[in-house]
Amino acid sequence: MVIATRLHDERLDYLTAMHASLTRQTVPWEAVIAIDGADPARLPAPLVTDPRIRTLALPRAVGAACARNLALTQVRTRYVNWADDDDEFTDDAMATQLNALESTGVGWCAGWSEDRHPDGSTTLWRCPTPPGLHQAGDVWTYWKRPSDTIPIGPTTILARTDLVRAAPMGGLVQGEDYMALGVTNLAPGVLLPVPVYRYRKHPGQMTKQATYDQLESASREHAWNYGRSLRAAFRSGEALAHG
Repeated sequence: MVIATRLHDERLDYLTAMHASLTRQTVPWEAVIAIDGADPARLPAPLVTDPRIRTLALPRAVGAACARNLALTQVRTRYVNWADDDDEFTDDAMATQLNALESTGVGWCAGWSEDRHPDGSTTLWRCPTPPGLHQAGDVWTYWKRPSDTIPIGPTTILARTDLVRAAPMGGLVQGEDYMALGVTNLAPGVLLPVPVYRYRKHPGQMTKQATYDQLESASREHAWNYGRSLRAAFRSGEALAHG
């Protein structure tokens, strides 16, 4: 598990809730928290005292993409997924996905997500990619144009760590997680028709900021082209390998 945070006051309770969702998982896990230029002493006590939590304190703020990628180098588990400091996992997410990975031998496993509203209610989001087994590169065919809804929620993906390191977060100031979808081009995977992640809706979200729309189109176009190019290169390599 990799989480980046700047430990802003208004997000500390959210981070604590994210940690609580991890403690409810029924399989072993560990997390690397990338502290993006903030004082590590501000980390909430439940995370400080949990031996499954390791921290990477960066000396200055570098942004979510860089912080996450630097933390990825500290991951010691066979599988890894991304998470935001203001979200949470469903209680059986890791067990469900781990079982799917180990029983099928695929490289990644994703699921549906839920929007978690301020009143505690949730709304299910079914991604455009249909449930079931998908060969490497197939997921990208469900993202027809850059402006369309992304094919899978990036933080719903649990994948082999070696694959994630080959297709990590992108060097973008926003939309960096769109690039993480590139992992679906590198190996077969499975999408489960169950929610595994909850996106918290609140005024502090990046998507709620006044400047969000200024770079959204450019970020989407870059990520979309990256995925298409990666898919094409991977398939071209396979064709050459098979003569």
